[in-house]
Amino acid sequence: MINKLIAGLLPHMPKKLVWMFSKEYIAGENLKEALVNAKKLNAQGILTTLDVLGEFITTLDEAEANKKEYLEVIEEAEKAGVQGNYSLKPTFFGLLLDRNVAYGHIREVVAKAASYNNFVRIDMEDSPCTDMEIELYRKLKAEFPGNVGLVVQAYLKRTRRDIENLKDINTPEYPVNLRVCKGIYVEPEAIAYKKYEEINENFLCDIDYMFQEKMYPAIATHDLPVIEGTYKLIEKYKVSRENYEFQMLYGVTPALRRSIVDKGHRMRVYVPFGKQWFGYCTRRLKENPQMAGVIIKALFRKG
Repeated sequence: MINKLIAGLLPHMPKKLVWMFSKEYIAGENLKEALVNAKKLNAQGILTTLDVLGEFITTLDEAEANKKEYLEVIEEAEKAGVQGNYSLKPTFFGLLLDRNVAYGHIREVVAKAASYNNFVRIDMEDSPCTDMEIELYRKLKAEFPGNVGLVVQAYLKRTRRDIENLKDINTPEYPVNLRVCKGIYVEPEAIAYKKYEEINENFLCDIDYMFQEKMYPAIATHDLPVIEGTYKLIEKYKVSRENYEFQMLYGVTPALRRSIVDKGHRMRVYVPFGKQWFGYCTRRLKENPQMAGVIIKALFRKG
């Protein structure tokens, strides 16, 4: 209860104060800082996925500006030799304002990444966006089969069916590439699992199915039972280490991350950055109030 109270209060504190702990989980307020931190991860044998923070815009002018920013991110990251790819949120490009405009912007970003033989991950947002974002992935994969992937959320009751429905576009040369995560948005119980054990069970069932169908799962979790369950599935299906990866958030559970890398598994870290870091941090606190206690301890340690 104390952690939940702290998590509720922190969004109302001065941004400078919040930044004192947020910088542990944000790769920078600008692209230059993010590229430096991405290269540091590369030096540890870790891949990255760069993400400009922001979502749910209100004008198409913002969508245009966000597209231009992403094109610059790709250009500069490729020049810097960053070993990694890119993630984006469709609402950042106007998905809820004009689907056709959003598609055009995102297609341009994917085409830019494809020109460097690179890859863009379409993030999954809250449930009203799910069908639109699956449709977006299908359309882009048809044109850029090896350069685009999607996120699915294990806590949604529909997710297994959604994965099964993508079987028709799964091929040996260009497998369906899905980041499987638990999900962070607050959804009604009618459509989302709520119990920890239930979510974990469905997460591993999704990975099991993807391995059976020779899809490419990106296992995005910091939860040891899910990681250990995935190890068992990798052994069960004798999956080559080129056919899956683990993913984690920037600054979270570095020791666990290191243990996965040391076992020889591919690891990719989500590297969020940008001026809109404050909203990202407060959302993460709502998702995981236990972080609040860690944050307060960090503030006291820093005086």
